[in-house]
Amino acid sequence: MTTFISAFAADFNLVLAALFAVLYSYRVLYFLVAFQAKRHKYPQSQHIRRCRYAVIIPARNEERVIGLLIQSINVQNYPRELIDVFVVADNCTDNTAQVAKQAGAIVRERFNKAQVGKGYALDFMFKFIEQNYASNAYEGYFVFDADNLLDEDYIFEMNKTLNQGYRIVTSYRNSKNYDQNWITAGYGLWFMHEAEYINLPRMFLNTSCAISGTGFLVHADVLRENGGWVHHLLTEDIEFSVSQIIKGEKIGYCRKAVFYDEQPITFAQSWNQRLRWVKGFYQVFNQYGKGLFRGMIYGKNSFSCFDITMTIMPAVLISWVSLIWNGGLSVALLLGGKQMLGVHPAREFISVLGSYGLFFGVGFMTTITEWNKILCTNQKKIFYMFTFPLFMFTYLPISIVALFKKIEWKPIAHTVVKSIDDIR
Repeated sequence: MTTFISAFAADFNLVLAALFAVLYSYRVLYFLVAFQAKRHKYPQSQHIRRCRYAVIIPARNEERVIGLLIQSINVQNYPRELIDVFVVADNCTDNTAQVAKQAGAIVRERFNKAQVGKGYALDFMFKFIEQNYASNAYEGYFVFDADNLLDEDYIFEMNKTLNQGYRIVTSYRNSKNYDQNWITAGYGLWFMHEAEYINLPRMFLNTSCAISGTGFLVHADVLRENGGWVHHLLTEDIEFSVSQIIKGEKIGYCRKAVFYDEQPITFAQSWNQRLRWVKGFYQVFNQYGKGLFRGMIYGKNSFSCFDITMTIMPAVLISWVSLIWNGGLSVALLLGGKQMLGVHPAREFISVLGSYGLFFGVGFMTTITEWNKILCTNQKKIFYMFTFPLFMFTYLPISIVALFKKIEWKPIAHTVVKSIDDIR
């Protein structure tokens, strides 16, 4: 009986490995395409229409950093008269509103303890602008978090991509505090990988990208058709992306538009944030899963529907199933007093080592190709390549806990006070 169970376990693990390979093999193609896409020279139009934009910044107790973001917007290499900055001081108890006003933003305060989260703040401001600034005829809306900073050509480059026909555009996400520790470096390295090895190949292959939290542009028509910002799950960014992809929208990526983001510093902050992300992915899959599967079969964005499904149904779930199965089997065999036939510690070690090597390869290639963009000493760049797999491994317990725990949105304090000049 023990031999039968062990043999079945081996077959089960083989099936899981094959399933993983089939579902995610296309990401290898992305990786290869990325190198060609990096070298590709896109033709430049001689007549770029300069659109009028509103910049929306939801902020909760961000008095230390919001002024520096607005300052980086004010010095953009783009006609300043075509940019208006709007700040939602959302349930603030500090001087965020005053600092934003002094920096030149149009500020509205919002106090609502029942509807908490970035999605509600965005919807509040979109509707305020439509009601009070309709005569300004904004063609699009930028969305940033208060801790962000923009390269001086950010809006100029994003405007070019919008002129190519994309109605939703995401950008290159760099980090203000990459060099702080292995956690901030883990975030920073993944966001760079996401930009250049996932979104860039998508753009090159004419499929849809996805927005990620902050640093994106939405055409005004999209929001009007959408009825405002109606997305209020824990990950409103991926919910918005999924809903638009199902509708047939293709989200673009502008690699020349670079912004800088502050990453969580402590493991506790990181745990809470990524717990919310993973829970939000589960929520999105539960709510939009049927639409995605229909889109794979009938939609004009069929591959994009598959691609985004693989994003919100993380590979770690397959690992979780394997862990539960093998762990439960091992306990059953031990309690039965039987020898654990088919359980080979060396094989398990090689499996873990293989996973480490896979993530190390991702971190290594991203670090090498993005070397000059990483705000870090050379020694730390090398060291954080080795800690990156450990950062990714922590998604396993997070994904398990997120399945069972009730999670609510919690703000993360931003303490890295840097200007765009400091970054340069």
